[in-house]
Amino acid sequence: MTWSTADIPDLTGRRALVTGATSGLGYETAKVLLERNAEVVLAARNPQKTAEAAVSLTKATGKVPRTVELDLADLASVERAASELAQNYDGLDILVNNAGVMATPYRQTIDGFELQIGTNHLGHFALTGRLMPLLANGRVVTVSSFMHKSAMGLQQADLRQPAANYSKWPQYSKSKLANILFMLELGRRVPQILSVGAHPGYASTHLQAAGPELAGQRLQAKLWAGMNLFAQSAAAGAWPSLYAATQPGLQPGAYVGPSFFEYRGTPKLVHPTRLAQDPALAERLWSWSVEATGIDPALVG
Repeated sequence: MTWSTADIPDLTGRRALVTGATSGLGYETAKVLLERNAEVVLAARNPQKTAEAAVSLTKATGKVPRTVELDLADLASVERAASELAQNYDGLDILVNNAGVMATPYRQTIDGFELQIGTNHLGHFALTGRLMPLLANGRVVTVSSFMHKSAMGLQQADLRQPAANYSKWPQYSKSKLANILFMLELGRRVPQILSVGAHPGYASTHLQAAGPELAGQRLQAKLWAGMNLFAQSAAAGAWPSLYAATQPGLQPGAYVGPSFFEYRGTPKLVHPTRLAQDPALAERLWSWSVEATGIDPALVG
């Protein structure tokens, strides 16, 4: 399939929120949305980095993005961000659930959940739920990873995985499996929302090195940075998210990835694993997530 960002329709009058928009895929996604005339809100944890990203995007596009402080590892921060957005905006057309952490050393969120699944899944689950009154007939893009394919299962105990049983890569894969399960179940439970997913393939971002840096493993962080020489650019890695966020005619549950063995290239429709499409597991995850976050996206709005 031949596709470029020039194929994205004009987005004048449409408002998009992108999480994790200070660098990497989120930054590149926000940049193109601004170039196509959308009003864009950058949602990220660090106010200084968010402000710097806003300045950089303004210089690059001539359009001024808005910002909101959002820490997905803190459910109170999610609630505050959603409240601020509801006070300032009357609607939201596109939500790109992009932010995430990868293969971090064992950490817990503010609310006691394992950091990776707490940030990558539960934070976005709660944010989507709290933004439901703004989304109306909008589109929600949940960003996963081809790493979801290595997940062998998902249990409620994984949400509060204890340190003794923690393995960073399997837990990351589970968090990405949870992203797809959530995306598909959201479409089933809230059909007025167009719920779709995307994954970037292998893209050059800071995400891979962030985990080793957090663990103080400088050499490993440098090795990951070196591996990015073999990856596609962050701009290209954002193409599946942009396609999922803007392409007319997509069906609920569409999942978009790179065309070349899902590794790199222009976006196309791809397929999650059979496990990721298991409706019974998705129902269980939804129930666990409602219990964990205190909000049910299907009952808000």
